[in-house]
Parts: sequence; C-alpha cells; structure tokens
Amino acid sequence: MPSVDFRLYVVTDRQQTAGRPLVSVVGRAVSAGARAVQLRERDLPVRELLSLALGLQRELSDVQLFINDRVDLAVALGCRGAHLRESSLPAQVVRTLLQPSQLLGLSVHSIQGAVAAERHGADFVVLGPIYDTPSKREYGTPLGLQVLEQAARAVHIPIFAIGGMTASRTREVRQAGAFGVAVLSSILSASNVEAATEQLLSAIERES
Repeated sequence: MPSVDFRLYVVTDRQQTAGRPLVSVVGRAVSAGARAVQLRERDLPVRELLSLALGLQRELSDVQLFINDRVDLAVALGCRGAHLRESSLPAQVVRTLLQPSQLLGLSVHSIQGAVAAERHGADFVVLGPIYDTPSKREYGTPLGLQVLEQAARAVHIPIFAIGGMTASRTREVRQAGAFGVAVLSSILSASNVEAATEQLLSAIERES
C-alpha cells in the first residue's frame, strides 16, 4: 500500500476563489507548500473536468493530484489517486481499477464509515464536518472532536479532518488524532493564499 506523505489536502471549489482562476489560486497554495490537491468540481462535464485537470498537471508538475469520483480520469491521467464519496462506486471496486502506486481517498461522515473505508481498501479518509461550515451543512450536524477521537482509535489509516478548518483549530484536531486537515475556503477564499497556506502548514507541523 502506498504511503500518504502529505498532511494538508486542498479541495477545490472554483466558486470559492473570489473570482480568481482556480489554477492560479491552487498554484499559489502549492508555491507556499501545499503538496496534495483534490479536484472536486463535480458539476463540470467530463471534458471540462479533463481540461482543468490537464491545466493543473501542466502548471503544477510537483503537486499530487486526486480526481473526485472520476476514476477513469485519475487512471488515464496517471494522477496520484482518486477520491470517492460514500455514494460513489464501491471502494473495493475502485481499488482494482487503480494502479498499485495510486492512492484511494474516501470522504466519510461517521466512525462506521471510516471503518468500512479502511476495510474496503481506502488509503486514507476525510472525516467531517468536524466544525460547522456552509459547504458541509448538507451532511448534517458537525461531528465534533469526540467522534474524531473515536474514529482515530478505530482505524489505522490516516484521517484528514474537514469542516471549518482554520489554523487555530488545526491544533485541536491533530491532538484528537487527525493525521492532517482538508480545506476549501480557508485557502481558496483567502485574500493572501500563500499566507493562509503557510499558517495551516505551520499549525500542522507544530503538532507533528
């Protein structure tokens, strides 16, 4: 099983970039130290998603790129891996489609979901929302730190906390057992993307 060697997971949403080009904003985050990006533009037709993925690969050759849901694109483009929702193709099926060197991430919203993801071949999970955040309200009440702690004890794969993540909250989730954090608006919407990225990375490293 390939190793997860990043602790900050930048999840894209081109609606949260304050009108700036997504590739440019992500590039600024990468220049400040972000190493892994999940392309999550779920409403885009496949050809537009392909074009965006190619743009990210072309401009950010060092980034570890994950494609949300479109396993075919992740395989065809030789991305670092694929990322699934709990309602996506079953993880155990997707695992057989990926190369042994590719990673499989899965978004989950419960301890049971994390356990199932590990059992079915996921290399890491994104668990949340931990705190309240507009982009995750469709998934219900925030889980809180206690659920994160319990999930971290229940699985051996890395857990990335998502939902309301800020530099100040990173200390709490890391102490609760999170391997790292996944963020959208904390970086994408920041007026100073580089500073926001550096603050998150610094907070993560202080708890490493």
